Amino acid sequence: MPTIRELRRRIRDVENVSRVTKAMQTIAASKLRRAQREVTAGRPYSERIRAVLANVAAQVRAVEGVRPPLLERRAAARTVMVLVTPDRGLCGALVANVLAAADEAIGRSEGPVRVLAVGRKGQSFVVRGHGELEAALSVGDRPAFADTVAIAQAVMAGYEAGEVDRVLLAYARFVSAAVQRPVVRELLPVEPAELEPGREVGYIYEPDAESVLAALLPRYVEMEVHQAVLEAAASEHAARMVAMRNATDNALELVEELTLEMNKARQAMITADLLDIVGGAAAVSG
Repeated sequence: MPTIRELRRRIRDVENVSRVTKAMQTIAASKLRRAQREVTAGRPYSERIRAVLANVAAQVRAVEGVRPPLLERRAAARTVMVLVTPDRGLCGALVANVLAAADEAIGRSEGPVRVLAVGRKGQSFVVRGHGELEAALSVGDRPAFADTVAIAQAVMAGYEAGEVDRVLLAYARFVSAAVQRPVVRELLPVEPAELEPGREVGYIYEPDAESVLAALLPRYVEMEVHQAVLEAAASEHAARMVAMRNATDNALELVEELTLEMNKARQAMITADLLDIVGGAAAVSG
């Protein structure tokens, strides 16, 4: 049974840990508010550009022989995955869930998969033998559009040059502070959404729909990559906030249990001392 001194030391250590986890929870909550605003502000633009792209592509399909490079579908022999993960851990099961989804997608691919890792956790995942590392970079806690546009331009250049047949995008989609869903979807070739019957409006584009589509496709890919990075950042802060809150609660519960055990040990020691005193007095009086 631990001594009272050992229990006091354990209580002090656990209380120090709870202070650290409480501070990390507060920092993550502060970062989450900013990241959530950025994600919420970017989603309407991402959804709207997808709708415009679908409308323009619906008109271009009627033109024979028109097929922008980013819409060309080829046999998926050479695949590149843009894997967006946190740089740090301590965010619950978020990293494991994203990496599991990415590993499943890599396993389903027909040929070898090269991974462009955005985040140190993804880089470590590839180094351990999952796919081939194409490149590794980090965008920090506050990703700007200038930081993510280079990623989109790199994968588009490889696809247009015929060096890549398919590009996958893997990240964690932010749903709420308690829910973050891993997503793996095809980024290239771009597959415009199908318009509902009666939604195809006969807009007149200048100079023509083909030119507008060719200019719109790169902007769409850049926005999708940027939005994925924003979603991943918000998911990281939310998962870390929840994980640190749970760690703080567990530490406080452990302090209560150790305090109760220490009180029991102290009471047992006091009882033993009283028994010794009573026994000694009885021996003397006898």
